[in-house]
Amino acid sequence: MNNRNNNISAGVDWTIIWLYAILVSIGILCIFMVEYRTDTNWLQTFLGGKTNYSKQLIFAGVCTIAATFILLTDSKLFTALANLLYAFGILLMLATFVLGKNINGSKSWIPLGGGFNLQPAELCKIFTALALAKFLSRQETDFSKLRSQLIAGAIAITPAILSIGQHELGLALVYSSFLVAMYREGLPAQILIFGSSFAVLVIATLVVEPNILAVTLTVIAAIILFLVRKQNKKNKRALVLIVGIWLFCVGTQRFGVPYIFNNVFECYQSTRIYSMVGKEYDCSKNKKSEKKTGEKAAHKPDDYNVRQSKIAIGSGGLTGRGFLKGTQTRGKYVPAQPTDFIFTSLGEAFGFVGCAIFLGIYLFLLYRIVKIAERQRSTFSRVYAYSVASIIFFHIAVNVSMTIGLFPIVGIPLPLISYGGSSLLTFTILIFILLRLDADRQMVLR
Repeated sequence: MNNRNNNISAGVDWTIIWLYAILVSIGILCIFMVEYRTDTNWLQTFLGGKTNYSKQLIFAGVCTIAATFILLTDSKLFTALANLLYAFGILLMLATFVLGKNINGSKSWIPLGGGFNLQPAELCKIFTALALAKFLSRQETDFSKLRSQLIAGAIAITPAILSIGQHELGLALVYSSFLVAMYREGLPAQILIFGSSFAVLVIATLVVEPNILAVTLTVIAAIILFLVRKQNKKNKRALVLIVGIWLFCVGTQRFGVPYIFNNVFECYQSTRIYSMVGKEYDCSKNKKSEKKTGEKAAHKPDDYNVRQSKIAIGSGGLTGRGFLKGTQTRGKYVPAQPTDFIFTSLGEAFGFVGCAIFLGIYLFLLYRIVKIAERQRSTFSRVYAYSVASIIFFHIAVNVSMTIGLFPIVGIPLPLISYGGSSLLTFTILIFILLRLDADRQMVLR
């Protein structure tokens, strides 16, 4: 630890710290609105450590200690331990397959005792951000080369694959946010275009009748071939490329997507994704359901959570029902409200105006993080900062979209707001490592 870091406030962006404190306080307040009962002493329940909001207060205290420790740490420690921490995170995720505790169908938690559990997939986001920053900041890394791009992709995709194995599809999707940091460092735009096009193809497969979509793809390919027919005569590679893309799209639409939904995803996961596009999924086609029940599973709609969430948010109107006055929130009509659907408590209590102000705080936080990223001299610090911004943005966008029915329910917490020690600690460490690196921005870290 060097002398410069003995002063905890030296070079620290206090705007970020204030925004962090405001959001954590809002989170505790939202959990309190969901769980508080008028026949109890609110002060005793806050200090008792038995309710979720009192536990979240304890988590906030632990995170404060962790944040202070990080701010007193030498920035070079993060570069030195980046790869080691990443390897530790992967081993920890592998350990959940043996030691893991099954919670809500997801075996991604390691019990710590005293009612507390650790979710390694959450912490691994920090280690992945550090490892990616470490790799891209190496002098020998030429990110314009395919080999470097594949290695960077492997760093991000490995924990995502393990998350899928733990039935944590939501957390697996979060790791795709590292593409933003890679794009900032020179990842070709064609890869992002390909990824977006593939997502459109999957959605079209769910929405459009299979034969109609296959014919449409064939007509589009034929039109393109006609338009570039002169070039095709001179360059056969263009013809092979177009035909190859057509075969890939039709194969994905007819075989790939149905196989994933019927054989890889659980029935409830497929149902949620189908419900997002207004379609109903037949669980009798799901092979995993057949294995579990020994017979074909009956179809069961899975839009109850979203319907209750929409009712809660809609009942808030323009200015909301008021603090502790929400009927949906107080009546526990919305499932998993302290965690995945915590945004509904804000919507019902403070309405559209309150939600707009709340999202404005998030927007300002993201703006400050991007501003911090762009003023870094070190590639390591810049890549890490963009990773933090993209992770937080992805969580906000998916969680809010999930509660209003624009995205399937995938179990992604709202940053610094949703109940959970692993989630709060993860975002705390992410943000305060960024602040430590920014405080030493005159250093060139590798």
